[in-house]
Amino acid sequence: MGDAYARLHPRIQEQYSITSSSHAAFIGQGVMDEVWHGRWYVVPFLHVGATRRILFPEVSQGVPFEIRNYAYLDGLGRETVTWKRTFRFPNRIREFDEYFVFSERRNGPVLYAGTHQHLSVDLNFAAEDDGSLVVRTTGQRLHTGPLSFAFPRFFSGDALVRESFDDSSQRFLVDVSISNRFWGPILGYRGWFNLERSDCAPDEILDGVRPVRVVGRH
Repeated sequence: MGDAYARLHPRIQEQYSITSSSHAAFIGQGVMDEVWHGRWYVVPFLHVGATRRILFPEVSQGVPFEIRNYAYLDGLGRETVTWKRTFRFPNRIREFDEYFVFSERRNGPVLYAGTHQHLSVDLNFAAEDDGSLVVRTTGQRLHTGPLSFAFPRFFSGDALVRESFDDSSQRFLVDVSISNRFWGPILGYRGWFNLERSDCAPDEILDGVRPVRVVGRH
């Protein structure tokens, strides 16, 4: 982000500052005021994504939410931050796993989604005047077996994430939407959470935080 990083709210800067040498994690709880998905024809894809903790088909309001961020070096020696999100729906618990990896080849972060890192996207970060962070994804790629290829735009989902910090309530506010230029809205959620830093060395990270499979291609 360069100089734009300094415009972010200090709490957002702190959240994105951990590395494997920080020996720290961020743990938080909150509520998603609304979780939604698009029209009926996107639901089968959401069910498929749920098997790899990429997407999910549930919709609801007032959903208890947990977020956990852990930093470590992955199996390929890359700086990685895991973002584990848990949505406690009335009849089902869903998890949404993402892995932020610094790519030397791309000289920037790459996001891998899901337990087996089947999907990866490039990330574009921007700072708003009010200290909010806006993240947009581009260049979705699919990794299956030995093959990696650009996901066709007809099936790709573009994510828009807006995160801010409200000083009056001392809460993080988040609004996430995923859409497709042909099919329209796919999935989204908005709400709030608190976040606290805690000590956590890489060798203290619990099972289930790291991906089942590490993908080196991006």
